[in-house]
Amino acid sequence: MAAPAVDETHNPWQLLGSEIKYQNPWIRVREDKIINPAGNPGIYGVVSMKNKALGIIPVDAEGNTWLVGQYRYSLSEYSWEIPMGGGPVELDILESAQRELREETGLSAARWTNIMRLHTSNSVTDEEGFVFLAQDLTQGEVEPEETEDLRLWKLPLTEAVQLVMDSRITDAISVAGLLKAARLLNL
Repeated sequence: MAAPAVDETHNPWQLLGSEIKYQNPWIRVREDKIINPAGNPGIYGVVSMKNKALGIIPVDAEGNTWLVGQYRYSLSEYSWEIPMGGGPVELDILESAQRELREETGLSAARWTNIMRLHTSNSVTDEEGFVFLAQDLTQGEVEPEETEDLRLWKLPLTEAVQLVMDSRITDAISVAGLLKAARLLNL
């Protein structure tokens, strides 16, 4: 079934002004004064990310993958996720993904496939994410950043997908990436 005919270039929002309210090395929060699609004035808050979000699904020859567990401060809960991190917008996303996989798992991969581009929460942030499938793996040393207290879990990719289905993995990039990888690998 075809998508309905829409002029995808038409922007029904009018920007009147913009002001940065807060920023740090990772994010910038701005408040835009706008006229909304109904013609009424208002404000819109946007969180702009200073990095690209990168997720990696390492898969070995036996169909195993690795999850990374850590306590997520903003959620106040523990989270199992695919290896992920941020890559500066000016750097090649594959290079940044390779670095993140090595830092968090100690793994390097001979074969990389970009399987997904996504927006993590497009009503409030401009964050753009990419998910890579990493194969032909070699184990090395883990190199976590000082802000990371990580646990690694090696398990069959099919079990990781079941964790998604059981709502035990809730991170958006992990959910989308694991489901797409399983589909691409016919699992």
